[in-house]
Amino acid sequence: MMEPMTGATEPTEPTDPAAAGEGETVLVDDRDKSPRRGMAAAILFLQGIVLGLTTPVMISINSVNHAAALTIGLGLCVICIVLSGMLRRRWAYTAGWLVQVASIALGFVVHMMFVLGVIFLALWWGAMALASKIEREKAAAYAAYDQLSPEEQAAQDRAVQAHQPPARE
Repeated sequence: MMEPMTGATEPTEPTDPAAAGEGETVLVDDRDKSPRRGMAAAILFLQGIVLGLTTPVMISINSVNHAAALTIGLGLCVICIVLSGMLRRRWAYTAGWLVQVASIALGFVVHMMFVLGVIFLALWWGAMALASKIEREKAAAYAAYDQLSPEEQAAQDRAVQAHQPPARE
């Protein structure tokens, strides 16, 4: 259950209808919500699809043993998709870096994976760097907000709510 919070920019439905008036938007605290997980999940999911599609390439073009191709291609595919759902845990990001290395290493079997592996590595690195920057700036903004007096915080909240789109019914 999310508690009403000042300073957040994401409107939600009131958690307690008696606490808010008809159609009133309640702001929630999104301090702990990171863009890192969403970006990393999208990259891993798409990378899983690409890695799964290497299986028929390994079998038909590179004449790799069927069992080995299925194990490598579909194994990496499943790992990516499972990891994309496990990103709430810190170790999953480390495993994501290992998947990037494995994708590039797959280039020794399917040469195009050298290129695709480097592309996914660049996307992964970019997402991690961008998420770190966003998290730092968000923390600084909340720190500045927390230093405001309660009256200044209330004025800030009213200004934010005034710029929100109307609530959906």
